[in-house]
Amino acid sequence: MRTYDFTPLYRSFVGFDRTANLIDAASRSIDTGSKYPPYDVAQTGENSYRIELAVAGFSDENLEIESHENVLTVKGTKTPNADNDDGIQYLHRGIAERDFERRFQLADHVIVTGADLKNGLLTIELRRELPEALKPRKIAIGQLGESKPEEKLITQKPSGKAKAA
Repeated sequence: MRTYDFTPLYRSFVGFDRTANLIDAASRSIDTGSKYPPYDVAQTGENSYRIELAVAGFSDENLEIESHENVLTVKGTKTPNADNDDGIQYLHRGIAERDFERRFQLADHVIVTGADLKNGLLTIELRRELPEALKPRKIAIGQLGESKPEEKLITQKPSGKAKAA
């Protein structure tokens, strides 16, 4: 496995430390071992995505999906069947019945909107939702220094009584 030194990014780019950390984490998490279970990632719209995992032999009770701090984790836990538990002696067992854990790094503001298990495919729907503060907004020209209507100035009269201006 090849390793990269991202230290120059920390020195050269101010404010990009999160991006450098993501690249560093991604390079360390490249799965060189197991490719199980296979999966697809698709963009289904401008701000929507779908992850599909092939989890043949797993039921809803055997799967756990968790999203925490921009990491989506999918775990599968399965107790292997004993050879004679259903009265059949298997000559070959090619359907994987092993536990797994897959992690996906999510971009900021990407949330899981739902999941479904059908025909051995676990489908996880995701959507990017930008907070209002991050969305572009128009700024009106000529509005500098104008007070809001709900703000009232309080002035003090020499008699000691307060009056709203």
